[in-house]
Amino acid sequence: MARGQGGIFPSSALLDLHPPRRRRSVTKRIAALILIFVCTSLAWLIRGATIASRTESSDSSLKEAVVSIWGSPQTQTPPTAAYEVTENKTEERTEFGTKTVRTFKQTSSILLPLERSRITVALDLEPRQKGLLWYRTYKVAFAGDYTFSNTSDKEQPITFTLPLPSVKAIYDDLMFTVDGAPLPVVPRENSVAGTTRVAGGKTAVLKVSYRSQGLDTWGYKFGGEVAQVRDFQLVMTTNFKAINFPSNTLSPSEKRETPGGWALTWAYRNMLSGFAVEMEMPEKIQPGPLAGEISYFAPVSLFFFFFLMFIITTLKNIDLHPMNYFFLAGAFFSFHLLLAYLVDHISIYAAFAICSAVSVFLVVSYLRLVTGLRFAAVEAGITQLIYLVLFSYAFFLKGFTGLAITIGSILTLFVVMQMTGRIRWAEKFAPKPR
Repeated sequence: MARGQGGIFPSSALLDLHPPRRRRSVTKRIAALILIFVCTSLAWLIRGATIASRTESSDSSLKEAVVSIWGSPQTQTPPTAAYEVTENKTEERTEFGTKTVRTFKQTSSILLPLERSRITVALDLEPRQKGLLWYRTYKVAFAGDYTFSNTSDKEQPITFTLPLPSVKAIYDDLMFTVDGAPLPVVPRENSVAGTTRVAGGKTAVLKVSYRSQGLDTWGYKFGGEVAQVRDFQLVMTTNFKAINFPSNTLSPSEKRETPGGWALTWAYRNMLSGFAVEMEMPEKIQPGPLAGEISYFAPVSLFFFFFLMFIITTLKNIDLHPMNYFFLAGAFFSFHLLLAYLVDHISIYAAFAICSAVSVFLVVSYLRLVTGLRFAAVEAGITQLIYLVLFSYAFFLKGFTGLAITIGSILTLFVVMQMTGRIRWAEKFAPKPR
């Protein structure tokens, strides 16, 4: 009891004369958590921008090195067969009333029609990692049989020319034969050529083959913008399953799955088209861009973790100070910081496992001292495993990342609503008498 000017008042009435301290304390704690969350999110944004900058700078410098060592994208075009014809030409000119006649020789090239093409291509993907990126390098074994017809009525010296698919490449075991006889070749600017005589009205079969290596894509283009193709067949085998044909290219007419990849066939009797055959090499998970995406998404993981920790500690009457949340945010940040500098040294999967173990160990070992081992290992450990590790691992599921995170978020909302449905929040945050 306490005595006032108008009589005697209960001592509890004195509390109503002051602001509710517990409510002020809860408000301040939430404000402190928001401040910690915002500051940590800014650190993650800076971390993500740093990873993106490192990735871009390393790509610009390392890709040229990869091209110089391994090769560039390749696009093969069919060979040509031609002979030269020299004709006498007469030209008349009239200048200042004077008529002059000039006789000269003109040489023109006559192309032999390509009647038949039988091509085999074997693509062997061997990706290489440089810094924060994987490069889609491959080996290719090319072989082609081309049948040309000498439509003239007499024997001609035919020059067979094979355009090279890329200047920045090496070509090993180059074979160049006509009707089974080896043909000496002469390197030109972007091709190799050889000359032999073909009888009039006869056909000649040019057989070429080589082994090379390239980057990103391999293609076969029929010639100009629009080309006519007769009796064409190309059989491609791959050592990878994830095949992809870029837009504005021809799809195979037949596909057959093999133990290690695919056997693809393009076959046409008489086609007129401006499209080409092209295969895009499958891309591995890129360590640098993936680490950057996970860093940009990290504030969402931390939000769910803080939200669940606040709900659980409120229900269990566990007192976690904002400084405790500060150290927990630091443990979360350590996951992405370590991942950013570990992915360019070891496998992305191994780096992810190590960073996950380190971050979970930091949280559990710290909360063990604050709240006890059971809460640290069960409630906090499982919550971190779900919202840091599993949410981050969703970025490995290309094409399903958003769906996986959305399902996890909806399940979280359902669980929290079931846990707190019978809670009277007005009573939970009501001021308690001193």
